[in-house]
Amino acid sequence: MAMSPFLAELRAKVGTDLLMLPSVCGCVFDASGRLLVARHGDAGVWAAPGGGVDPDERPQDAVVRELREELAIDVAVRGLVGVYGGPDFRTVYPNGHQVAYVIAVYACVVVAGTPTPDGEEINDFRWVTEQDLDGLTMTPWTPHVLPDVFAWWRDQGR
Repeated sequence: MAMSPFLAELRAKVGTDLLMLPSVCGCVFDASGRLLVARHGDAGVWAAPGGGVDPDERPQDAVVRELREELAIDVAVRGLVGVYGGPDFRTVYPNGHQVAYVIAVYACVVVAGTPTPDGEEINDFRWVTEQDLDGLTMTPWTPHVLPDVFAWWRDQGR
């Protein structure tokens, strides 16, 4: 689902004006310590999967829902890596919608399913090491978050 009904209703009222939105990111690791990244079809960039938090939804529940929707996997949340925001977390979508995200980043593991892109938001995925990141076109916020994610996983995830 590209836009929740709540956000669509809000957008109908405010148009393309800047909105600050709570969101989540699921940094899913495999047994080898590789990170699951997904290619977002609308922008053609790679990032750890995630999305918006719905009204009255707990962020931890949102990350589980988003990974199920986008990649057809069930995950267990291992911990909160951190919460991020700032200028590099702003974006303007092709339709003109302006968003500033505050992202709660969670470390996760797959408990069921095989990653399968939904074909709507996500059109590809891969498992990467920290060194592999340099070869990917990624979101502007990635350099601020993924070093912390890999450090968290080395220290606490295994």
